[in-house]
Amino acid sequence: MARMSAEERRESVLRAAVVEFARGGYHGTSTEAIARRVGVSQPYLFRLFPGKQALFAAAADRCFDRTVQVFTEAAEGLRGEEALDAMARAYSELVADRDVLLMQMQVYVAAASGEDAELAGRVRRRWAELWSVVRGTTGATDEEMSRFFGSGMLINTLLAIGVPAEDESWAGLRFDA
Repeated sequence: MARMSAEERRESVLRAAVVEFARGGYHGTSTEAIARRVGVSQPYLFRLFPGKQALFAAAADRCFDRTVQVFTEAAEGLRGEEALDAMARAYSELVADRDVLLMQMQVYVAAASGEDAELAGRVRRRWAELWSVVRGTTGATDEEMSRFFGSGMLINTLLAIGVPAEDESWAGLRFDA
């Protein structure tokens, strides 16, 4: 079996961190659990990431990066409602992965807690970047942007709490349940 490079190991740790943080949140997840999931020691994990906060921030960035990538690829060559609809469909596929969905929710909780001002600032910057990507890609109006992101957050909530697709709460939403 070939040995993993440090970059490959770092990627494995980051994937494991997304899963563990998604399920346990920042405070409920130990670096020991993340290291165990990957099969490395905690000291090795800390050679790749200087601490739990840095690992959580990298996992948060991963979520935003994936969403930006999904939106950008889905809307390639499109504008307006057509682009928004393509982004919505692609996003519904992205958050079908429960760990991705829950990690997004955990990122917002961690930022909202006010315990880590640097993380909260990072999340606000990344949210603003996401907003700008959607606006710049689609040319959407303020109202369309509010509807798009508002629907997205409602869908995140409905999915996270397990509201069945046939429930009336899903009526009128642009994403596939």
